[in-house]
Amino acid sequence: MPKLIRLYIVNVAIGYGLSAVFLAMMVWFNVANLGHLILETENGWIGGLMMFVSNGVIFAGAQFAIAVMRQASDDDEPRGGTRAPTLVPVPVRVEARNQSAMRTRR
Repeated sequence: MPKLIRLYIVNVAIGYGLSAVFLAMMVWFNVANLGHLILETENGWIGGLMMFVSNGVIFAGAQFAIAVMRQASDDDEPRGGTRAPTLVPVPVRVEARNQSAMRTRR
């Protein structure tokens, strides 16, 4: 089996496991009276199944995204290419004008 497919299957299994734990804790602590609705009503199992599947999709996707992003390597070495030119100040010599010539121009 290719490594990417194996990685995906493992992370989807982890995501659905987290979904099962999350749903079990929500039922156990009766968050928003959810435990009563799932365990005591006639069709509560449908709501529990819907929550398990929808949370499983979210958790599996997040788990797989984290696993893929953790595979990135830290490549801080320079890769070459063209460098931006550095600006070097150039001295410009200017002779001072005659003060009397400037007064007559105004």
